[in-house]
Amino acid sequence: MSERVITDYHQITRVLVDRSMRQALYDDGGVVMDDVLLTLHGQEHHKRRVLEFSILRKDYFAYYEAEVFPPALTQVLQSLATSGRMDLVEFGYRVTMNLTADFAGIDRPEKSAEETERLLRLVKTFSEGATLVHSTRNKDEVRGEVRAALEELRTNFLAPSIARRLDLLAAGGDQLPRDILTLLLRDRNKLGLSDDVILREMAFFLQAGSHSTANSTVHALHEIFQRWPDLVERRKLLDDPLYLQSCVHESFRLHPASPVAWRRPEGSSPGSGEGRVVLDFAAANRQRDLFGPSADEFKPGRTCPDGIPAWGLTFGLGMHMCLGRDLDGGVLPNTNTDPANHQYGIVTQLVRTLLKRDVRPDPEHPAVQDMNTQRKNFSSYPVLLSPEWKA
Repeated sequence: MSERVITDYHQITRVLVDRSMRQALYDDGGVVMDDVLLTLHGQEHHKRRVLEFSILRKDYFAYYEAEVFPPALTQVLQSLATSGRMDLVEFGYRVTMNLTADFAGIDRPEKSAEETERLLRLVKTFSEGATLVHSTRNKDEVRGEVRAALEELRTNFLAPSIARRLDLLAAGGDQLPRDILTLLLRDRNKLGLSDDVILREMAFFLQAGSHSTANSTVHALHEIFQRWPDLVERRKLLDDPLYLQSCVHESFRLHPASPVAWRRPEGSSPGSGEGRVVLDFAAANRQRDLFGPSADEFKPGRTCPDGIPAWGLTFGLGMHMCLGRDLDGGVLPNTNTDPANHQYGIVTQLVRTLLKRDVRPDPEHPAVQDMNTQRKNFSSYPVLLSPEWKA
């Protein structure tokens, strides 16, 4: 097996925009990732991306952040935080899973806690399957769990969601749901989409949207807790929302959702390792000649060279750049940004909402690292909350 590891930021960007290099990181996780947007290549990828990106535009993200996200957040907080304590990981998954399900097109007619738990369990299984290359468990066992979860998603959630949209498409009119599933059903013959591909695409969106956002929220708050252990100091962050957004962007840089990307030459066999290139995002995001001598440290507000975003390579670049970048991270501010009308991204909004509740680590229940993966995520992060703090 021939494999090359690249840690230099600029060399990585050249590979990311090279259309002769295709995704390879998710070959092991094909049980849920085969033929989904993230693993397609060439014209097939271009057609699917153009179709799906017609929904995921900036106006849609702004609408979601302002209109859809606040009530979803309130509902989850009310159910989880009534006792004054909750788990950040569970909280992050619940909030972001419901948002992701909305724009993916998975209906939840019951809107019950039990229904949310069922879908959340499936999403976590899909996340483990997608990141199978980094799993420390028996891979065949995980694949079996993913197959069972896919069938449960198909029967309990996807089939009724498809039936409702097919009825709406047959009836015509302009009141169609604004979601990915509706577009896939409308254009399925033109794109040659099978039932199984649509199923995997829905599972992919559910896990990608919730897994990365939930973990990013936990990492951002953990960094804030470490930098400002005093509750009074943390409250001051609420006075400067643009600086708080820079805290989130700095955490994105230090904790990329995918610490590496893999690419292989077009035409090479999946899993063979032939000509594979490992792109070390985590190392490039800490490159001292770009991010300064304190590149390993959490220092919000740092100045980056022109053309390099505050989050580094965390959202990728080129054809596979994360579609949800602006939804998660918001828009980068400039000297003319009005804080009152700025799009901050839902991770910043999550962090800000919890800081208003004086969120703090639970001293009796320390955070726990996730030992089922090589990725440096938390499996549990207990916190305490107070009644909403008002300035």
